[in-house]
Amino acid sequence: MKLPPRPAEPGELIPTDYFQRLTPAELFTTQAPLEVDLGCGDGALALGLARQFPERNFLAVERLLGRVRKVCRRATNGGLQNLRVLRLEARYTVEWLLPHSSVSRLHLLFPDPWPKARHHRRRLVQGQFLLAVHQVLVPGGEFLFKTDDEDYFEWAQTELSLFNRFEALSWKEEDFPYPQTDFEARWRTEGREVFQLRVRKPG
Repeated sequence: MKLPPRPAEPGELIPTDYFQRLTPAELFTTQAPLEVDLGCGDGALALGLARQFPERNFLAVERLLGRVRKVCRRATNGGLQNLRVLRLEARYTVEWLLPHSSVSRLHLLFPDPWPKARHHRRRLVQGQFLLAVHQVLVPGGEFLFKTDDEDYFEWAQTELSLFNRFEALSWKEEDFPYPQTDFEARWRTEGREVFQLRVRKPG
């Protein structure tokens, strides 16, 4: 027996076809620069940015249904029509679903570092993923990455160097507003260092 599809939450994006790339119009009806938050968690970053920049569109990607519902509820209660939520794996979203040359900024904050050596192949930041990131970014678009795992940070630096299609950018606190997630705020309170990378696709 085939179960009926789950109805979308308010503000949720459910593609009609998961096996072809979305069009920009399917993402948002209003044309505006698009930012994507991969693995948005509690939605603190996407919600904060959507409030600060109503002239931009934001897509929050999260695989856990409970978190998707929470972010949708908070966006709806806040009247944030420039934020939508997609329930899907981060890798699949970038490699197979996002339109090419559509994203102005792609945020990846604190992904699973897979610390054991035998699991390193599961890390998100590596060649195939970086190629997909490069394809979905507009010329001049940025990829921003944060982790509290120093080994993963060094891994990401190496992978970006090997890929060699991005320009490194400085990332200072004063460069632009950037809300902290609950995880980052807690880790900084505990004295844990946060490592970050910011790169750009050449224009």
